[in-house]
This record gives sequence, C-alpha cells and structure tokens, in this order.
Amino acid sequence: MTTDKTIWPVILSGGSGTRLWPLSRSLYPKQLLPLVDSRTMLQATVRRVMDGARYRAPLLVANEEHRFIIAEQLRQCGCAPEAIILEPEGRNTAPAIALAARFALERDPEALLLVMPSDHLIRDEAAFAAAVEAAAVAAGERHALLTFGIRPDRPETGYGYICCGAPLEGHNDVHAVDRFVEKPDLKTAETYVADGNYVWNSGIFLFRAADYLDELATHEPEMAEAAGAAMDKGVWDSLFFRPDKETFRRCPANSVDYAVMERTRRAAVVPVDMGWSDVGSWTALWEVSPKDGNGNAVHGDVLIEEASNCYARTNGPAVALAGVENLIVVATPDAVLVTSRERSQDVKKIVDRLKADGREEHMVHTVVHRPWGTYQTTDRGERFQTKRIVVKPGEKLSLQKHHHRAEHWIVVQGTARVTCGEKVIDLHENESTFIPIGVTHRLENPGKIPLHIIEVQSGSYLGEDDIVRFEDTYGRG
Repeated sequence: MTTDKTIWPVILSGGSGTRLWPLSRSLYPKQLLPLVDSRTMLQATVRRVMDGARYRAPLLVANEEHRFIIAEQLRQCGCAPEAIILEPEGRNTAPAIALAARFALERDPEALLLVMPSDHLIRDEAAFAAAVEAAAVAAGERHALLTFGIRPDRPETGYGYICCGAPLEGHNDVHAVDRFVEKPDLKTAETYVADGNYVWNSGIFLFRAADYLDELATHEPEMAEAAGAAMDKGVWDSLFFRPDKETFRRCPANSVDYAVMERTRRAAVVPVDMGWSDVGSWTALWEVSPKDGNGNAVHGDVLIEEASNCYARTNGPAVALAGVENLIVVATPDAVLVTSRERSQDVKKIVDRLKADGREEHMVHTVVHRPWGTYQTTDRGERFQTKRIVVKPGEKLSLQKHHHRAEHWIVVQGTARVTCGEKVIDLHENESTFIPIGVTHRLENPGKIPLHIIEVQSGSYLGEDDIVRFEDTYGRG
C-alpha cells in the first residue's frame, strides 16, 4: 500500500557537531562539511529528497550564523528550498519542528512532514525510500507519529533504543512503540541486540503536521503557543523566514523525543536497515570510511608506516603515523587532535575547555566564510594583523567604518572597486590603497574572476566587532 500525498522534507540544520572538532566548529559545523565524499552532509541529505514527484522542495530550519553558507550549498546542488526558517535562538528539536509544522500546515492542511537531521549518512537509499512509504501510509491512515528505528548490527552504547511492540493492524512494516530506552551500558546493549525487538533511535520522523502540533499542544502547551505566535509574527527576508525573536524566546527548550514521542499514545516505529550512521564521532566516521589493508582510513597529506586501525585526516600540515594503532589524528591549520578511537567521544570535553578558556578554536576556522566570500588570518601581533580576503565575482562587502583600526589593501588577483570616503577607484593586480581610521569604505568585485587581496590592519583594537555598517547587501546589522 502506498500514499500519493506529497511529502514535505524538513531538514534540521542547527547543530554544532562538537565531537568532530577540530574539523567541525560552531560557525562551520559538520553538516556543512564533505566528510564522506565530495558532497557536504547537508547536500547529501537534500539530494536524498529531491524527487519532485514524491517530495516538495525542502524546508530547512537553521540558525542565523549559517544562513548564507546553507543557501550557497543548496544553490550548488541545484536545490531551491521552500524556505529556510531561521531560529531566533536554539531551543532543541521540538520547537524547531513546531516552526516547520506551522509553516507547512498553513499551506497544506494535510501536510506530511519527513523530519531529518542534516548530518546523517544513509547508504541504502532504496531501503530509506521504502521505509518512508511505509511510514507515510501509517501517518496518513492511522494518524501515527512515526520514528525510524535502525536494526542494530552490534551492541552500541552511544545511541538510544526503541523497543518495538506489535505490528500495527494492516501495516506489517510498522510497529507500535513499546518504550523508548536511554543510552545503555554495554551489557544491557548486548541483551537488546540478542532480544531482536530493539532498534536504534535514528532521530528521523514522519507525521502529519496537524498531528504533531496537536500532540505538542497537549504535552507542551507553552511551547506550542510560543512557536505558533512566533510564526504568526514572522517576516520574509528573501528566501529566509524569520519567526519573531521576542515571542520565540518564551518557548521552552526540549527535544522532540522528550516533548512528544515518549509521551504520545500514537508513537510508532518503522524498523529499517538502510546503512545509517549519525557520524557523531571520529570513530563513527572511521567505521564508514574506506580503509587500507591495515584498517587505516586517511584523508589529505598523510603518511602511514606500520600503523593499523587508525583514522588520520589533514587539511593543514603533512601528518605521519608510525608504529601506532587505534588512533584518531586530525590536523587543521590551527589545531591538532590526537585521541584513541575508544575515547573519541571525549572530544566534546576539549571543546568545553576551549569555551571555558575563552579561546576561538571551537568557533571558527582560520578560513572564515561570509556571504561575499572568505577571509583568512595569516599573521597577528601587537597592534597588527594580516588577512587574505577573497571576494566572489559580483559580490561586495558592507559599506562600513572602524573606530580603532586602519587598513591597507593590496590586490594580488582580479579587480577591486574601492569606496573610500567620497572617492571610488578601481585597483588591479599589484596596486594598493589605504583606508584611514574612521573613514567610510567598501570593497567590491566588479569582475568575473575571484578577487584576492591582502589586508594589513593596524590599530589599538582589531576585533571583528569593530564594524559600523551603514549599508549591507545581505541584511546584516
């Protein structure tokens, strides 16, 4: 049995992926990275639901900081989203889904939502599609709230479990949920695998938007009210939809599991084996990566000598492993991680330390992405720093000034159009200009190739927050 209802894919893209530091950082997290192949995790998720006959254009829920990167990655894979809803603040998955459900319900009273994290791997897409069909029928006919349960191939202590009850009448591939189980210890996980009725909780869901909002109103009325009111007061900003910030701040934080799925009487599960991984740690990424004859997975400039069962990755300096086993080694231009595969979950503790110490390595890479291009800090010292700035063709930075720093710009590739006070000039390769402290200025690329400049800043304060914007193409304050 199938349903001919078009499904609304809802992609949640607000996570920070701290367990994959130093590659994943809060301003450029794992869903925006190509971890498994040449596509980013977000792009792979979107491509999975780009069958126009079965799915509507995807509806994304994201945060302010990632909005332009997400929009660009969607453009690169040929996806025009229904909308990108910008959460005013992170409130966990239940409110995020409520925003999407309200958006869809206003446009389709029978909307079926397929809710997916943006950073999961699914290798068997035919099995995924079959599971979606089974869930869609049960959601439409029985008003069930479906989750997808992964049949375990090993005792895993890093996932929550679902105990499957009896099949729903007329839906042999769908089971009632007997109970949800928190992450177990190893001995308990072994009993779950041996039992055969337990599946991993994947964090993927399918239900009618109206049914989800009804259950949310029953179990979390304050959350349902705040999310609905925030959407009612929301405004469009190009392809971004902005729920009202002050209203949304009244919304309690909670996960969809705790807020709804563990409390509703309508919970059901579709057990499926679809080559799934949440890629939630370096060990998980090692497990799904191609390996050499000694069990090593390598990416980048890596040398291996008599090492085994290691994961080594670099987008910075060359990395060499000799005479070691079961290690994770990850290098970026500004950080190196070394840990055992068994302790890779502890990376989050390192990120917490970086935050507590007021350091920036948990937040940004040396290459920082902006809607107009990128910049990279190449040197920093007392009262100066240098950056390499790349501006995409046709793009421009905001019209701005700084209270505490002057800037010297040297063009190394392309053409720069520079506004400095009342003057507008074009600079070409090997030409330069000076921007004094307090003078209004702008940099733009009028050409057809990327513009590369070297910027030398000097002054008493060089922080990124010393920017007064007067005009901005991208709506930044």
